[in-house]
Amino acid sequence: TRNGKPMDRSNINKKMKEMSREAGVDERKVFPHNFRHLFARTFYRIEKDVVRLMDLLGHSSINTTRIYTMSTEEQPRRQMSRMRLVLG
Repeated sequence: TRNGKPMDRSNINKKMKEMSREAGVDERKVFPHNFRHLFARTFYRIEKDVVRLMDLLGHSSINTTRIYTMSTEEQPRRQMSRMRLVLG
């Protein structure tokens, strides 16, 4: 904030809803936690460092962090499957 204090959760939520309306995005689909997931997926896609991501997200269990990376890990498997390189 302008006075150097952190924003509380409700103010972050209000600001995100306001920005979604301005951008023409359905505000019912916009939540601060979605932004957290977007950050986590983007970080993991670029860095491929789940331990560092776990630290950044403040998780005590790697299993919790893996929830954020699951779709990213499944994507290469789907791509390989579509290529049909493995006979079986």
